[in-house]
Amino acid sequence: QVQLVESGGGLVQAGGSLRLSCVASGRTYVTGWFRQAPGKEREFVAHISWGGSNPRYTDSVKGRFTISRDNAKNTVYLQMNSLNVEDTAVYYCAAGNRLTVDPTGYDYWGQGTQVTVSS
Repeated sequence: QVQLVESGGGLVQAGGSLRLSCVASGRTYVTGWFRQAPGKEREFVAHISWGGSNPRYTDSVKGRFTISRDNAKNTVYLQMNSLNVEDTAVYYCAAGNRLTVDPTGYDYWGQGTQVTVSS
């Protein structure tokens, strides 16, 4: 059993930046970030493997978001720059064993952190 705790969300103006953190209670092979806006399905944002290779992003965040990890701290980060109102959502950290964009492919989930971008 792996526990995940997200932090770093908040309210930011459009064009601003936030860095989300996801601390795991143990080693995770694949860690992903997902987000869910009100009335919408949960969508894939980015994922990264233990070795840091093969980071993948959804098209709408490419060039603006960067996923990284510090394995010594069992922590995965999501640096979000040039935020816009469409990025407003609850952001979830998830861990699993497969590099997949499908949320059902992840075994463990955090409680989520709210990101709100104002215009």
